[in-house]
Amino acid sequence: MKSAVLIESNKPLIVTDLDLPKKLEFGQVLVKICYSGLCGAQINEIDAVKGTDKFLPHLLGHEGSGIVEKIGDGVTTVKPGDHVVLHWRKSSGIQSSTPKYSWNGKQVNAGWVTTFNEKTVVSENRLTVIPKDFDMKTAALFGCSVISGFGAVNNDAQVKIGQSVLIFGIGGMGLNIAYAASLVSAYPIVGVDIHKEKIEMGKKFGLTHGIVTNSNDLKKEICNIVGDKGPEITFETTGNARVMEQAYELTPSDGKTIFVGVPNDKISIYSLPLAFNKKLVVSHGGNSVPDKDIPRYIRLIKNNKISLEKLITHEFDLSKINEAIDLFRSGKAGRIILKISKEE
Repeated sequence: MKSAVLIESNKPLIVTDLDLPKKLEFGQVLVKICYSGLCGAQINEIDAVKGTDKFLPHLLGHEGSGIVEKIGDGVTTVKPGDHVVLHWRKSSGIQSSTPKYSWNGKQVNAGWVTTFNEKTVVSENRLTVIPKDFDMKTAALFGCSVISGFGAVNNDAQVKIGQSVLIFGIGGMGLNIAYAASLVSAYPIVGVDIHKEKIEMGKKFGLTHGIVTNSNDLKKEICNIVGDKGPEITFETTGNARVMEQAYELTPSDGKTIFVGVPNDKISIYSLPLAFNKKLVVSHGGNSVPDKDIPRYIRLIKNNKISLEKLITHEFDLSKINEAIDLFRSGKAGRIILKISKEE
């Protein structure tokens, strides 16, 4: 079974053959992966942003689409042949133990869901069944970026009609936040990024204004758009600690800041305004509930209310995963999709 394995932090992944666990444990499901998303969370794992990685070697990937091949004891929400979305947020069903794979006689660790492998053993509560006629490539987006971005707008920020929105970072997550904010008629929706190409793409998904951050006076530019008071709601998606501090500072005393990105360092903020009307929310996957949210989004797509396929700007085979990671790091892509195996 071809898999991309993290052997050593801050090094390229190794694409190699692994052996599956010999049997499924209670609550586990064997899934053939068709497509996987590539998320900043995996880059953080590769770079050991949270500190020394105690689980090496291990598998990666937490958003994808696939077909159920076999179920373990106790599983009731999926059956063999089902098309599913794999997601890192918990959903209905059992939370199983985590699987152990093997490679040249050595144990390879994994979490409750991994998607950088042709076949994967997944916890039942990380799967949501989707219609068999739904596009599997688009479905992979539901595993993280869509449910997290839409959830950040709907659940964490609770954006109201006409509220002004500022978004730092117009990558895969920022694009989904812009799109969701436009669906609830926020205005203006301002994107800030270091890449002009991302701003231009963001305007196709809801941004009404964009700022490339080589600006000499970012605050002035933002206030010229949203008004002197500043943005009512600010989303920070980059995870850059200094940008997170800036996003919080630019939000007015009665505004709301949503931290979506995982910080790459300690941050320092002046907390006194939080004792009054200022709000700070640390998003955890947009507080989404995948088995409730994903069917709603599919209904919108099937009725031509939203369209997500253009979020995908690049596609790579699993064998080219390190090239995909390099492109992701460059900041010059929207959402990158990995083709893991054929759908048959």
